[in-house]
Amino acid sequence: MGSAAAAISSSLVQESFEELERQRELITSCTLLWKELSDHFSSMERDLQLRSESLRTKRQSLDLSTQSSLASLHRRELSIDGAVDLALAKVQERCDAALLALSSPASPVDNNNDTNDLPGKLRSFCTRMDSDAVWDLVVSKRKEVELLRSELPLALADCIDPAKFVMNAISKVFPVDRRPPAAAAKSPNDLGWACVLILESLVPVLADPELGTARPLVTRSVRERAREMANAWKEGLEQRGGIESAKPPDAHTFLQHVVTFGIVEKEDREFYRRLVASFAWRRQMPKLALSLGLEDSMADIIVELISKGQQLDAINFSYEAGLQDKFPPVPLLKSFLKDSKKATSSCSEDRNNSGQAVNNGSRKEQSALRSVMKCIEDHKLEAEFPLEGLQKRLENLEKAKVEKKRPSGGGPANKRTRANNGGPMPPAKAGRLTNNAYVSSFPATTTFVRSPSAHAAYPAAAPPYPYDRPAGHGVYGSRSPPAIRDPYAYPTEEVAAAALGASYPSAPMSYPAYCGYNNGLAGYSNGLTPGYQQAYYR
Repeated sequence: MGSAAAAISSSLVQESFEELERQRELITSCTLLWKELSDHFSSMERDLQLRSESLRTKRQSLDLSTQSSLASLHRRELSIDGAVDLALAKVQERCDAALLALSSPASPVDNNNDTNDLPGKLRSFCTRMDSDAVWDLVVSKRKEVELLRSELPLALADCIDPAKFVMNAISKVFPVDRRPPAAAAKSPNDLGWACVLILESLVPVLADPELGTARPLVTRSVRERAREMANAWKEGLEQRGGIESAKPPDAHTFLQHVVTFGIVEKEDREFYRRLVASFAWRRQMPKLALSLGLEDSMADIIVELISKGQQLDAINFSYEAGLQDKFPPVPLLKSFLKDSKKATSSCSEDRNNSGQAVNNGSRKEQSALRSVMKCIEDHKLEAEFPLEGLQKRLENLEKAKVEKKRPSGGGPANKRTRANNGGPMPPAKAGRLTNNAYVSSFPATTTFVRSPSAHAAYPAAAPPYPYDRPAGHGVYGSRSPPAIRDPYAYPTEEVAAAALGASYPSAPMSYPAYCGYNNGLAGYSNGLTPGYQQAYYR
């Protein structure tokens, strides 16, 4: 009886403990589940707060943008009457000036080629609405581009219809080249610079007196014509193979044309972005990008430029867009210098590269150093990136370049080698005299002595001049002494003409070639020294 009660009590206790263990596991599982759910809801709450804050910020930005747009529209509405009155007054004033210019006899300024009269010529042609004359004048005065840049806006302001005048002027080459073949052959092929210059000069002329360049004062007919010209250029570009086939001046002209006449299309912004990124190295591209409405794409353009190794262009874009904090300039400058130096080092270490390739690599590094120094000066980064190290490196490269060009002490031009095995040759001998006696090849006052060769290298060779001098010199050995001009030596022109008129191929330009002995006669197959080689290029 007692043993049975003890067995029953022990089993109850064991069951009770098992039940407690199950309850403990259940409580632990519930605790973990609660913690997981709590973390999940906390994370969702934080995400909602962040999204709510982002939406609140965007709403505030949108409200500010809406208020700014409404204020701009209100200002435009108020400025319409004043702008119309001002435009009418300007048209009347320009019309009177044009009639006066047309009725007056031709001014001597028009026929004067003096550069100092360039402003007078521009204003005279613009007053008469002679777009062809202005175009020809601008193209012919490329060397005075800075003077044109300052005077063209003033001259275009005298036009009755500046927008139409400019479109007529650039229509010769944009969107397609319509010049006659004879005229196109006489003028340079690259006239995009002239189109860009004229279009840039028109921007301040068309600026609204109240809103500035944000709203160009262009009539509807002029705007439609400008849009047709832009569409024609895009169609021609697609036919030629797309953006990859576009020439930098033409692409620049197109973008400036779009900005000048205010015909930016929202659906073409991706096309604008690709053009800007493809020709980002042009100086005006950062400003054009903002004028084309690419503010939101500037960061992407900068990243693309960095990936293509155009760090300096990326710096210019970052400063124009105010993103220099997001894209610090100093690391970009160091990365650019590192890439240029690595390219130069790989070029110099490759044994398969010629000396010309190594020199080209050195010149590229010098150009990179100058570009970095210019970028530092333009953006006032001297405190963050001192110029002393760059200047020292540039001086070392220029010094090494000069030392490579400087001839060595012995001079490769004075070394004479045997044609068959490359060994040193005995002293040169003069031509045989009537008594078959050789004379010394070390005269005191001659550079070299000529002798009639079996090849007859010079058709009208002069007879040799014997000199009674010792046959050699202890200092020079088998080499010729320093060259001294001989009054009997051939002039440079005659030697070059004789060499060019030879019936057999001439020796390479870098070393004077010698022929060997032939039937006991020693002579030069080409008696040119390096000093005479420049005559080949005349």
